[in-house]
Amino acid sequence: MDLKISDQRFIVCGASSGFGLAIAKQLLIEGANVVTVARRGDKLREQFEHFENQVEIIEGSLIYRDTLDKIEKTAKKGDLHGVVFNAGGPPTGTPLQTDMKDWDAAWQLVMRWKIDLSLRIATILKNKGYGRMLYIESKSIKEPIPALTLSNAFRAGVAGFTKTLSQELAPEGVTVNILAPGAHETPAIERVIENNSSMKGISYEKAKEEMEAGIPVKRMGKAEELASLAAWLLSPHSGYVTGQTISHDGGAISGLFG
Repeated sequence: MDLKISDQRFIVCGASSGFGLAIAKQLLIEGANVVTVARRGDKLREQFEHFENQVEIIEGSLIYRDTLDKIEKTAKKGDLHGVVFNAGGPPTGTPLQTDMKDWDAAWQLVMRWKIDLSLRIATILKNKGYGRMLYIESKSIKEPIPALTLSNAFRAGVAGFTKTLSQELAPEGVTVNILAPGAHETPAIERVIENNSSMKGISYEKAKEEMEAGIPVKRMGKAEELASLAAWLLSPHSGYVTGQTISHDGGAISGLFG
């Protein structure tokens, strides 16, 4: 399928590894131009050296205003078609293992910067009359994950914000969606496996085996699989899909609306 995104321009946050890296590369393969954002510019240059003419790099942490200012400035100076909101998650822990410092930090990491950048980008896309806003969150939005208290709480908050935003932007030709991944073979899953290993007193390998056994397809997902769906959601083909939280979890969520 021709996604019709050749020569379109996208911003991908958290593009140096995991889902962000996979999505950025998929867009580039489809012929798009991508502004990549991550804390380490050297990693971005290393990962995208073969796409030099299609890639622009912004180095900086998403929780800092100056990084968001750079993204906004870049978004305004060229024809923008979509943004991928993506970053790492907060530490593991049950509710009673957290304190207010953890909650303040998680608010900054998981939710606050997304709201700030969303409001800036939404105006740009609304004025253009077209755009795609895609958030990479977690299946915990639909089914809380044990010992991921901070992620469970704030990612659900992102879902509430984006659902409301989608209704406001829908008449303007701008779609707003969430991809909610389950267990995937990315660096982010390692902390979850390590936490399960520690809690159960078993090896890392055994904890990983148990996690995979609980997934109906009996394996973890690949970032490239999620990236192919993300690319479609960022394309003109997805114009009738908005306000959705779409699971990508191998069937792990047991609810009817998983």
